[in-house]
Amino acid sequence: MITSIVAAVLIFATLIIIHEAGHFLMAKRLGVRVLRFSIGYPPRIFGIRRGETDYAIGATPLGGYVRMLGDEIAEEPSSETIKSYLKEIELDLIGAAETSGWLKDTAKDNDQALEEIAAALTHEPGSALAVLGREPKADEAILIREIDRAGAAKQAIDHLAEVRPAALIALFNRRAFPSQRLAKRIAIVLAGPCANILFAPLLMTVVFAFGVPILLPVLGTVKPDLPAYAAGLKPGDKVVSVDGASVETWDDLSSAVKKSDGHLLRLQVKRKEGGSVITVSVAIQPKQMLEETVYGNKAPTWLIGVTPRGDEATKRMAPHQAVITGFVETGRMTVTLFEGIAKIVEGVTPARQALGGPIMIAQMAGKEAHQGFAEIGLFMVMLSLELGVINLLPVPLLDGGHLLFFVFEGVRGKPLQLRHREIAMQVGLFLLVILMAFVILNDISRIIG
Repeated sequence: MITSIVAAVLIFATLIIIHEAGHFLMAKRLGVRVLRFSIGYPPRIFGIRRGETDYAIGATPLGGYVRMLGDEIAEEPSSETIKSYLKEIELDLIGAAETSGWLKDTAKDNDQALEEIAAALTHEPGSALAVLGREPKADEAILIREIDRAGAAKQAIDHLAEVRPAALIALFNRRAFPSQRLAKRIAIVLAGPCANILFAPLLMTVVFAFGVPILLPVLGTVKPDLPAYAAGLKPGDKVVSVDGASVETWDDLSSAVKKSDGHLLRLQVKRKEGGSVITVSVAIQPKQMLEETVYGNKAPTWLIGVTPRGDEATKRMAPHQAVITGFVETGRMTVTLFEGIAKIVEGVTPARQALGGPIMIAQMAGKEAHQGFAEIGLFMVMLSLELGVINLLPVPLLDGGHLLFFVFEGVRGKPLQLRHREIAMQVGLFLLVILMAFVILNDISRIIG
């Protein structure tokens, strides 16, 4: 149980860091100020400030967020928003003075420290390098001048937040997320899901290079009254080719049978007899039967009536082959994921069967952790793809919901009205809460069952 919980938390944390790093790096690249990079949701249990950003860990581990300047739903920055912005500038100045060593021995609170910084920069020309280690930025200069005029940091911040000078608002808008061009906002929102989707083939490449377990085409059971039994196949037979094509894994054999369209197949098998291995040729006519698919429904499939014995081997690939196979297999998994979502929407796959929550994921993580690196790596690939794809769904509060708002904005030439966005966010929150409750109850019912 402990292993499952630890494995699930570590896997989730890794994928969340990758997702939020996508938003973070793109925002930084495009000049948007990032106030906080948090793994987990509040309450905040640990954090450290570096540069303009507070890097934090929250007490609720199943999630994370990147908070950007002006990352609120309001159309114009309020006095409170500007006050928060000035508090960030205050921390920038104090942090720079601490890094330079100028505030090394001070025991004063932030307001007093800021007042000392402002006094030094205002009344000692050329002191910026000694105090901050650099020249003050434009928004810092505005705050410094106001502190010198007002005589106190708190009064200066309150006054600037109330009057909101045009120069300060212009600097705020230059770094705030909502005031960026539409293309920039789309790029920042897309960067999170894309980071997860791109991480999947990269991790898959590492897994293939490290070595993945493959199921060998050795027969375990041969079901009576089905084609394999009638053709004389026996448990322990190892299939080496189908219609002259080499067979290395159980998947190769299964794929050849299912693609046969019912045509006669000629199999070469190796069989142990009397202490020696002989090669036997058999002809089999596959039979069409209903079989349960990965989506939970039943579909007609060509079968011969055999199951694997469970023999495994480890397959390692050369780096270039691992890259190609990693991207190809990730593409195949992505297509399967989209098909699975479509089956749920169509009602073909029951939601109770297809959807799992944190309990089921923890169970699976614990199981894969005991299997080894390849298994847990493949599990992370699947979760990373799911996190990336699901976040693109057009549901408010998800990245896809923000992208949907941007589409409307691009069509209309202006953003949706504030009231409409607030309603959409409330609906999105309601839907996500209902979904989370459903999957948790579903997990519990599975355990009880």
